[in-house]
Amino acid sequence: MNSTSNAMRVAILVADGFEQVEMTCPRETLNQNGATTHIISPNKDSVKGWNRVDWGVTHRVDVPLDNARADYYDALLLPGGVMNVDVLRTNPKAVQFVRSFFKNYKPVAAICHGPQILIDSDVVLGRTLTSNIAIKTDLENAGAIWINQDVVTDNGLITSRKTEDLPSFISSMMKEFNLELHQ
Repeated sequence: MNSTSNAMRVAILVADGFEQVEMTCPRETLNQNGATTHIISPNKDSVKGWNRVDWGVTHRVDVPLDNARADYYDALLLPGGVMNVDVLRTNPKAVQFVRSFFKNYKPVAAICHGPQILIDSDVVLGRTLTSNIAIKTDLENAGAIWINQDVVTDNGLITSRKTEDLPSFISSMMKEFNLELHQ
């Protein structure tokens, strides 16, 4: 945890098209259990979620990516969503932001397609993780050890396959983030 505050600060990196529930459910749990969360995006003012088959809710961006500093945060959450990750993984600032958490040994939680940006951040070699089955081969080709489990934790990296795995993902995330889960 950050030494200047008792509240853990969690960055949530998203672009338009993030899978809405994969951001809102973990964020709500984090906020309810004492963490401070900030939505960070390449967008300046707002970012729109994807709700399974159509556009979802628009959320206010707390910190535009251009102004975000990874050293301010204690942990990172990477929701899925194909459109979301395609935008983030081709953005050098987003890739560097993600890489900074690994360089500084801070926990990172990624679900569904979220782990795909980890490939571009060059942080999956030798790590054991899971993801949406659609990116299994991409992760393996980048040197990851892929396992078909609801959640996998590897030295501060928490990954999960899909929305249906959210309960396991959130529980593991809270444990790795050193936050007590109040039911």
